[in-house]
Amino acid sequence: MLKRLSAEFIGTYWLVFGGCGSAVLAAGFPQLGIGFAGVALAFGLTVLTMAYAVGGISGGHFNPAVSLGLLIAGRFDWKELFPYWIVQVIGGLAAAASLYAIASGAPGFAPNGFASNGYGALSPGHYSLASCLLIEVILTSGFLIVILGATSKAAPAGFAPLAIGLALTLIHLVSIPVTNTSVNPARSTAVAFFAQTDAVGQLWLFWIAPLIGGLLGGLIWRFVLSRE
Repeated sequence: MLKRLSAEFIGTYWLVFGGCGSAVLAAGFPQLGIGFAGVALAFGLTVLTMAYAVGGISGGHFNPAVSLGLLIAGRFDWKELFPYWIVQVIGGLAAAASLYAIASGAPGFAPNGFASNGYGALSPGHYSLASCLLIEVILTSGFLIVILGATSKAAPAGFAPLAIGLALTLIHLVSIPVTNTSVNPARSTAVAFFAQTDAVGQLWLFWIAPLIGGLLGGLIWRFVLSRE
């Protein structure tokens, strides 16, 4: 169990450091900034690379909503859910702290939103709470369906991390303007505490919506799509 939890810690750390790091350090860099598309690709690459690296040890969840969805689909055990959630959140917080320590070394550094998620005034496009809730539920549900399908016995062997990483890239391309993309409570929690906004006050949405989405994705796969 220790190896599995360690793998989840490392994988979640990599996801937050690489994904949020691309937003904080590289997205708006003068002339060479990678923009929204680059951030979306970075998040996808973090999951793809760590799914290949440690997915065989822990299952490569790196996300409390994914753990819940896999549980509902019958692919995960109840007794492991909360330990996974704990190390995922700790891994994300450790990554955000590392990122803050690096970013604060730049002249004139100000954390501002620090890649955090939000609705209303904290949404990049100032989308409403209802819009942000809906998109997070839909996209997290779709993400779980991709994960469950790509890792099913009917899927081609060895390609699951590629499909999952590309799915996360697509999710970010769609929803960065809406919520700055969560679909992952650990990722949202990690950076909220370093932002100079009310991101912590809005954090509840980025737990509830992804968990509902993970639950729905697991149910859809188990009772509608699965042939296992």
